[in-house]
Parts: sequence; C-alpha cells; structure tokens
Amino acid sequence: MHRVLDIRRYPLKSAGAERLREVELGEHGLAGDRTWVCLDADGTVGSAKQPRLWAGLLTVGARQEAASGRVVIAVPGGTPAFAGSPEADAAVTAFLGRPVRLSRTAPPGASRRHRWPDEPGMIPEWAAGAEPGGEETVALRDGSGDGRFHDFGALHIVTTGTLARLRSEHGAEIDTSRFRPNLVIDLDEDPEPGQRISLGPEAVVEVTVPTPRCVVPSLSHGPVPEDRALMRTLARHHRTEVPGFGRAACFGCYAEVVRPGRIEIDDPVMVLGRE
Repeated sequence: MHRVLDIRRYPLKSAGAERLREVELGEHGLAGDRTWVCLDADGTVGSAKQPRLWAGLLTVGARQEAASGRVVIAVPGGTPAFAGSPEADAAVTAFLGRPVRLSRTAPPGASRRHRWPDEPGMIPEWAAGAEPGGEETVALRDGSGDGRFHDFGALHIVTTGTLARLRSEHGAEIDTSRFRPNLVIDLDEDPEPGQRISLGPEAVVEVTVPTPRCVVPSLSHGPVPEDRALMRTLARHHRTEVPGFGRAACFGCYAEVVRPGRIEIDDPVMVLGRE
C-alpha cells in the first residue's frame, strides 16, 4: 500500500521546514503553511530564489505552536522569538545583515526577486529572454485573500519513485529538503496533471503541473551542503512540458485541494485518475 511518508510546512516563506506527524489540509493547503513573509526595507518579499539576498533564510527555523497558533522564529545561535515581535525582526535582521521585518501581509503590488540559474537548460521556455545568472523582479502571486504566500500551487508533492530516479541520474545521495515539499508520498512516479490523489480517509487533491525548478535545490539547506551539479542533472534529465506554459526543468508536482481533511504520517495514498 502506498502511504504518506513525510509532512512538512513552512510557516515563514523560504525558512526551514517544520516536520509534522499530522496536520489539517484545508482549501488553501496545509494549515499554517507560508503564512508569514520576510520583507526587505523596500517592501520586497524575501525569497531564496534570489540567494544573494535571501539564502540565509533557508537556515532560519520556524514552527507554529499548537495551542496558540503563534509562529516561533529561531535563527542559528539566537534566542527564539515570536514572529511579529520586535525581537524576531531584530534577530532576523542581525542574521541577514540588513534591516528586514516579518509580516503576515504584503504591500499592494508586492514583488519578489528571482535569480535565474547559470546552467544551460534551467531557464524555462516562457522566460526565453532571461539571461543565465540574471535577476528579475516578479509580481507576488495574488492569493485572492487566502492569507498565504505560495509561489504557485497550494501543495507541493515529491514522490519516492521520482526521487530514486533522480539519485540514480545524479550519482549521489540527494536530501529531500532541497525541494521543499509539503508531502513526500510513496509512489513509483509522479502523478500526471489532472490526476487526483486521495490522502488518508478524507482528503483529495488534484495535480495541476510539474514543479519548475529554480536555483533553490542547489543551495545549502542548513546541514545539507551546496550542490551546483544538481542543476545540470535536472536540466539534462527532467526537462518536461508544463501544460499551458512550455518546457522547463521540473521536479515534483503542484496540486490543489479538492476535498479538505486531516492527514497523518502513514496514511494510505491512492491515485484515483482524472475526473
């Protein structure tokens, strides 16, 4: 039987994962996922997709207290503090080396900075004019009032079968944290766009598109070291069609929630097909 192997949420966008035994999967994704952002002095949303400015966020810890719902922020070597407090802002500011603040809202028309990978094949067809290693300012996704800061889908899924294939292609171990999934599920391959997946007794999600990859998987993630060669492996073996957009180097898949429900580690997983 296929099952849920790992559940991860990211209370602060681009910060480290909080690993869970169980969680409520709502209309807009995992409860508490990506509800806070780090804002630069100019109001730009912090994203590790521009590592020159924000790679340090990947080593910042963020977890949500079960009782209060408050998010605790912990920088390496620092004292934990609640997101939204002067202490948390001061800790992240000192760690990143420039003034920033944590927020649950973004300014109207907010944007994030995106650095394109240097490796050939890592720039998607829809950004054919982008320069390798160049920077672009990207409008923040309109969450339509859902209070989340997802770049695209509500849920990001990685499967064990596709991960095993990538490890073989890369010729080295690959830590799953590089891909920042919400769920790691035991399937032989990624479901295709339009296919639905049941998670446990209640929840159902529908795959929308393969996940286009940026520079983030190649970066250091806490104890997981930098691996620039991973970009070459993705470009060589995982360039595929993203329906409605064009070809890109992809790994994992985005999904939207069809039916909410509580999910737990070891819950059964079943690919239901298309509606």
